[in-house]
Amino acid sequence: MVTELTPLEILREACLRSGLVTSRQWKRVAREALEAAERDQSTSPDGGSVREHESTTAKSSGELARDRMSDALVDHGLVTPYQAQQLKDGRTKLSLGNYRITDWLGQGGMGQVFAGVHEVMGRRCAIKVLPLEKATDETRDSFMREIRLQAALDCPYLVRAFDAGKDGSVHYLVTELIDGTDLRQLVKRHGPLTMQQAASIMAQAAAGLAYAHETGLIHRDIKPANILVTHDGHAKVSDVGLAALTKPSLGMADDEADPRAGKIVGTADYLSPEQIRTPDQIGPASDIYSLGCTLYFAVTGEVPFPGGDTREKCRRHLMEAPWHPKKYSRDISDAFADTIADMMEKRVEMRIASAADVVSRLSPWAAAETTAGDSDWLADLGIDLTDHPTSDRGAANDFWQAESSAARRPDRPKDIAGDSTSLANGGSSTELVPPPPPGSQPSEMDSLTLPTVPAPPPAPPAFVGASDRERSQVKIMLLLMTSSVIAGLAGWWLARWTA
Repeated sequence: MVTELTPLEILREACLRSGLVTSRQWKRVAREALEAAERDQSTSPDGGSVREHESTTAKSSGELARDRMSDALVDHGLVTPYQAQQLKDGRTKLSLGNYRITDWLGQGGMGQVFAGVHEVMGRRCAIKVLPLEKATDETRDSFMREIRLQAALDCPYLVRAFDAGKDGSVHYLVTELIDGTDLRQLVKRHGPLTMQQAASIMAQAAAGLAYAHETGLIHRDIKPANILVTHDGHAKVSDVGLAALTKPSLGMADDEADPRAGKIVGTADYLSPEQIRTPDQIGPASDIYSLGCTLYFAVTGEVPFPGGDTREKCRRHLMEAPWHPKKYSRDISDAFADTIADMMEKRVEMRIASAADVVSRLSPWAAAETTAGDSDWLADLGIDLTDHPTSDRGAANDFWQAESSAARRPDRPKDIAGDSTSLANGGSSTELVPPPPPGSQPSEMDSLTLPTVPAPPPAPPAFVGASDRERSQVKIMLLLMTSSVIAGLAGWWLARWTA
């Protein structure tokens, strides 16, 4: 006869089996937690707090004891809140190779991202994992290509790779952990940025792109969620998973071809017209357009073409101009709006020529002063911050339109001018390859970003290399706890993120 474990016993077994807590540490924390609970009970007039009484109605005494012990382990610094939740669920595999997983950061179209720490060096890092359920020959090849590209980039304005490896069947990439947030979350939480703030962040991102373009790499997915900002205002471009190479470089072998060549990849709100028309013939100018859309979002809080589905957004990128940024903020100067317009020009030959030129154009507004080392490094790329070229646009209103810009474009394809019928019906213009209909685009078109309030975090890639017996034991534990955990899990994370 199998004896059913209590919730507290399940937590204890998981803690000891994970190696995060020793038997001596468990006993010490358990004793202190018991003493604290007895003190709290003795000081209450009715022998127990109202809160505890109300909690008891929803949870058993065993669950309450488990939760108190879990909180105590976190308070003593033995486990993180994320680890505590996984251990309560009976999960014991909280590591990948030499890295201990400490938190869940989010997920994208292909991988999940965790925070971790190296077991020996103690260095905090971010760990991108290719989940087993998404591991096919194609996704593994794409992930390995991303690892090779990331490892070859060494720039202060690009997220650096530290390590990569395989644990059991799980592939992972280790990068530096940015102590801050991404630009999308920054704007969503605090509102649009000032011209000075946005220029500082975008100039640093442009410097990173200037380096990448020099090596022959086109990012293809520049967007707010892929620009990480530290608490002190330093910005780094992340995620080269969709990058393309314009020339042999970065140590890539001849057989490591772009698996997405000829496909429309990126995120619909930030796609350049040429990514839609000729996705197999793009260059650095495509990233500049996407960076211009990102700058527009940073100072307005809105994407250039809000509303509509992916197909409609693509049409508007091809045919229309956005609302003037002053519609959302009167503090934006005409000169600043001109810079955004010059980055978002639909015709490549009229767009700002290079990422280095973007840095120079934004430098008058940039808040952060570069150090001597930064200046030397930028000079190697031909970026001179003392030279501030200006727009020859002449008037701020020659780009921004309240109505469709298609009406003023003499070079627009005639078969789709002014309406969307030919796109909807699959028009056959020789000047334009229309985007595929909804549902047939590559999955990269709808790449995910971090949600404002994330869903309950997934478990780390657990049970990799575990024995059948270990798997069975953990599955039994999970079955026993499922009914009690589901209700509390969502509330716990919502309280944590809104605190």
